[in-house]
Amino acid sequence: MPLRIELAPNERLILGDVSIRNGARRSEFIVETQTSVLRERDIITEGEADTPCKRLYLSLEAAYLSADPVPAETRFMAQANEIMAAAPSAAPFIAEIFGFLLAGDYYRALKSAKRLLAFEEELLGRVVDPGPARAAAG
Repeated sequence: MPLRIELAPNERLILGDVSIRNGARRSEFIVETQTSVLRERDIITEGEADTPCKRLYLSLEAAYLSADPVPAETRFMAQANEIMAAAPSAAPFIAEIFGFLLAGDYYRALKSAKRLLAFEEELLGRVVDPGPARAAAG
């Protein structure tokens, strides 16, 4: 089934192993063959991967886009173990992602990892901002 993609002006897209940036106008195209597609909103660059879960997401991106996903999957496993050791409450998120990896569904693993990123952001927010009760006590 063809995939219809509409790009906003200057939006970036990774299509297989090609990075594309749209021009100044909105455009639309149809992908007629099976390939990996990542829109800009779903891409994390190495420079942006500044937390453990973002680095894990980056490994998933590499597995999804690579012809040989094994090295990225191996990196994912090591990162997942480190995250679960530091934050056991992340285990259900990682288990879901791992299930998609086992099934070979890298795109759904990435989508599931977005929930892990939101969870990490919430955890880090608690550490950075302990709340008004603690601030008042200090």
